[in-house]
Amino acid sequence: MSQSATPIALAQDDQADPGHARPAGILPDHMIRDLIDLEAIRAPSLIRDKQLQPASLDLRLGPKAYRVQASFLPSPKDRVIDKIERYGLYDMDLTEGAVLERGCVYIVPLLETLALPDDISGATNPKSSTGRLDIFTRMITDHTNEFDRVRPGYAGQLYAEISPRTFSIKVREGTTLSQLRLRRGEPVYSDQTLQLLQEQRRVVGAEPGEENIARGIAISIDLAGDESGGIIGYKAKRDAGVIDYDVPGEYEPLDFWEPIHASDKKAIVLNLDDFYILASKEAISIPEDHAAEMVAYDTLVGEFRVHYAGFFDPGFGRTELGAEGTRAVLEVRPHEVPFMVEDGQVVGRLLFEPLLSLPDRLYGTDIGSSYQRQGLALSKHFKR
Repeated sequence: MSQSATPIALAQDDQADPGHARPAGILPDHMIRDLIDLEAIRAPSLIRDKQLQPASLDLRLGPKAYRVQASFLPSPKDRVIDKIERYGLYDMDLTEGAVLERGCVYIVPLLETLALPDDISGATNPKSSTGRLDIFTRMITDHTNEFDRVRPGYAGQLYAEISPRTFSIKVREGTTLSQLRLRRGEPVYSDQTLQLLQEQRRVVGAEPGEENIARGIAISIDLAGDESGGIIGYKAKRDAGVIDYDVPGEYEPLDFWEPIHASDKKAIVLNLDDFYILASKEAISIPEDHAAEMVAYDTLVGEFRVHYAGFFDPGFGRTELGAEGTRAVLEVRPHEVPFMVEDGQVVGRLLFEPLLSLPDRLYGTDIGSSYQRQGLALSKHFKR
């Protein structure tokens, strides 16, 4: 890239290990490709360029899925396959495609395996389209007691736990439901540095002085509506049918979703066990030298949560004209009791991390990104 980055000045407490010679940060696409070339990331078939995102790698399902009784972690002493043999019900061939039923739990070994350097760790997250279909997906490694985390230097198999919550889905070998982000160290920003990032780059579209920064930059919910014709969200219909995950633009939205229209109350009640697609009030813009992750808001202050945390790649919400910003789509599910949410209520927070270097490509339509100028949008599977 010819564009140069202008990193913010980090406060001393933002460095995970100030005395360490190697910087902390997220690996961009070309450094992930280097790990592939060094066989630190491997697969039985070619890892394609389209799997490489600006700061993450799309992970592919392998040829077999295992239906299991319930979710589990292997524990530090066990392998995932040992638990599958103990608690598995049956296996399914994915080579020609198979339907994963709503409400069931499946474990799928992924095609990609790892042999990471000792100073590189990882984290996984559902892809945007996965979250918008309410497909509960998280990654498991051997000998661990955490989901979605890859310890430094991990060598071994990766597994996806998949549980469709609203729609049954058809998948096949090679389907990509989740993505892997790799990092060196723990480049966590303090609130002071997040404030500096906001002032310099305006990463969240809040007015100066109105930012809500505390363990991340707050994102709130839009229930007032705008030019979208009065529609402020969608509620999923139950038992609507099967969706083929690998077929975009095929399905009629009203066959699967009920539109939610704006009202004078600027509030809605989230019904227990229902799934909602809503949008943030703030536009988000991710600088070319940073990556971000949305984390669910503290459930101690409300009986709901943004159902899937999300990765935001460098370039999200940015154009050649600058940081215009794109609203975040929020996948929201209540828990325990029905819950009222109001316009402007905080539903999540953005955490930012620096990249180790600029990526070769930025998020956007040039690399096939589906949601660069999205507004309130369903997943790419539905007709616009």
